[in-house]
Amino acid sequence: MTEGNQSTQAVGGNLGSLFLVPAPLDFGCPSQVPITYALPAHTLEVASGLEYWICENAKTLRAYLKRVGEVCPLKIPIQQIQIIELPHAVHKKGDHVGETRGQQVGAIKELLKPSLEGHNIGLASEAGMPAIADPGSSVVRAAHALNLNVIPLVGPSSLLMALSAMGLNGQSFAFVGYVPHESGALIKRVKELEGVVLRSQQTQLLIETPYRNNSLFKSLISTLQPSTRVGVSIGLTLEHMQNKCHSVSHWREKSFELPQNVPVVFAIGT
Repeated sequence: MTEGNQSTQAVGGNLGSLFLVPAPLDFGCPSQVPITYALPAHTLEVASGLEYWICENAKTLRAYLKRVGEVCPLKIPIQQIQIIELPHAVHKKGDHVGETRGQQVGAIKELLKPSLEGHNIGLASEAGMPAIADPGSSVVRAAHALNLNVIPLVGPSSLLMALSAMGLNGQSFAFVGYVPHESGALIKRVKELEGVVLRSQQTQLLIETPYRNNSLFKSLISTLQPSTRVGVSIGLTLEHMQNKCHSVSHWREKSFELPQNVPVVFAIGT
């Protein structure tokens, strides 16, 4: 292993490391791009050598590892790779809700037990960077509590890619996740976010389930002030990706429909 590379083999009785392994952004999309378009060779090399994994969904991870293996042969047969899914509470309530932070701490630490025996572990979400807009931060926090080395690998993060493509304030920004679906609560939340933008010029990033992309987009355009800017990053890293950012008044003059089967990152700014 050359200097600067992280080996996937722990040494002697040392603790293993937790590798944060990004995944392509085409999960659930009607088409995929070659995995090398999104992930560098070193990330693929590390992923191909890991025997232990923590993930959102085991089936999804196996499909991901199959794609990895087509480019960088797996060091261990996929049937022998040990995969553990994150607890149900993490999916339903998130990593930072009381039950997950308290009662689930022991369970999360148990997932990292192989690292105490010197094995490295990979953490992956279904798309993008684990623990950012996806579950996994509780695992990272537990790794720090166990004094494990946490190693983030290079790969796509849709939030940062979208932010860079919007022309909005990249010095101050916030990811606010999902907004309510009920009309009254949605309008209230959107106006709150616009208030933050207007007071501080802080860019607000949000996401939605793909089949609700158009509904959210139309709500933004009808609720926000004409001078406020709205950006959409559509199908990032996919062959036909689009990045557009205009004032609300400009959007109102256009007839624009968002696809309902690919991820979109929304941005509100000035």
